[in-house]
Amino acid sequence: MKKAFLQLHIAVFLAGFTGILGKLITLNEGLLVWYRLMITAATLWVIAFFSRRSLRISAPDVLKIFGVGAIAALHWVSFYGSIKYANVSIALVCFSAIGFFTALLEPLFFRTRIVPLELLLGTVVIVGIYFIFRFDPAYKTGIIIGLASALLGSVFPICNRFFLKKIPAQTVTLYELTGGFLALTVLLPFYLHLFPTSHILPDLNDWFWLFLLSWLCTVIAFNLSMSALHKISAFTVNLTYNLEPVYGILLAFAVLGENKYLNSGFYIGFALIIVAILVQMVLLWNKRKKAS
Repeated sequence: MKKAFLQLHIAVFLAGFTGILGKLITLNEGLLVWYRLMITAATLWVIAFFSRRSLRISAPDVLKIFGVGAIAALHWVSFYGSIKYANVSIALVCFSAIGFFTALLEPLFFRTRIVPLELLLGTVVIVGIYFIFRFDPAYKTGIIIGLASALLGSVFPICNRFFLKKIPAQTVTLYELTGGFLALTVLLPFYLHLFPTSHILPDLNDWFWLFLLSWLCTVIAFNLSMSALHKISAFTVNLTYNLEPVYGILLAFAVLGENKYLNSGFYIGFALIIVAILVQMVLLWNKRKKAS
């Protein structure tokens, strides 16, 4: 059990590290995600081939998962766009707004009632982001792009709930990343026309960070999460992933020294978001205990 919890926290820590790598890679956000998807999808196909795992699913399901993969790709593009236009800390704070959008959208998808407490906690996060926006308008563009990323990031996990009822998680992930790569391949020429860049090919440093991002923060992080699931519940895994923005922001402070460029508005907003995340974790834990 201790090993499973260690694996889970390493996976969350690695997920939080993706923002740092996004800052270190000099490619624009569209190319960064395209290369990440290419490396990750190719790696997972090779692993699936040698593990001789069955990947057969119906053609309609493949197309649907490809569509969700396209949404996931756009989420990543806008997330890294937020980093490029602002910084890692701002992008991860906006990432926390996923809870707010999920509280609104999930009842629409599943035709259930909105849970007032979830909406309230999500609203606290939005208020926190407003404090950052109000006190430092220099990050306006990055915040707007980051909120768009959070909206997209709330959609594809909701959609995944339909697929995971009948298809293994590894298979969904493989087809999703492949669909995201194919969709971005089609969209990238138009994206680069709208947002020109000085270089398309990664340099040696970029390749190093891209492989680290793809293998360590995506493939290995995913496998660690899946290994942890053999010992601990999916509920605990999802609960722990609430800490991803916190880990990411602390890493941005330690590695990039971003705390030097942030004013009091950021810390007020960040404190509100931490409170909302902790309250949500406590409430979910109590709810789980009562249910069991």
